[in-house]
Amino acid sequence: MEQQTSHPYAIIRFALLDKVLALGRANSLWPMTFGLACCALEMMAAGASRFDISRFGSEVFRPSPRQADLMIVAGTINKKMAPAILTLYDQIPEPKWVIAYGNCAISGGPFIFPGQYSVVEGADKLFPVDVYIPGCPPRPEALLEGIMKLEEKITGHRRWPIVEAG
Repeated sequence: MEQQTSHPYAIIRFALLDKVLALGRANSLWPMTFGLACCALEMMAAGASRFDISRFGSEVFRPSPRQADLMIVAGTINKKMAPAILTLYDQIPEPKWVIAYGNCAISGGPFIFPGQYSVVEGADKLFPVDVYIPGCPPRPEALLEGIMKLEEKITGHRRWPIVEAG
């Protein structure tokens, strides 16, 4: 019986293809138009000319989850709204990513107290979250930094240097 041997460069070609695909995905993230509360205003400001989210390839806010690959959960998630959010998340094709934008999306924010019954204590209770952006409300610059963190997670390297506060 003759043993089949694979070509020695086959693995390298697939690794390069994976890198090219990851680079293309990271540089063309299409967020879904989805805002739940006041953080959505800051998300919209990030799309304006002053902050220019388009330099990251993310200016195309898609109206349909079937055309998006990034869900930015901006605001408070109420338990009544949670099934609709899960449906939208499930309709996004793979690969998909999630950014929790603001304290309410991360942990329920100031609405979490003993006896409360209507607020979900974070988007990660519903589905996996890739990047957390704290703040109340978080600045548009924080969303740009979150998108860079997501790009770094997808590609394995960062294309813009980290600027330290000084």
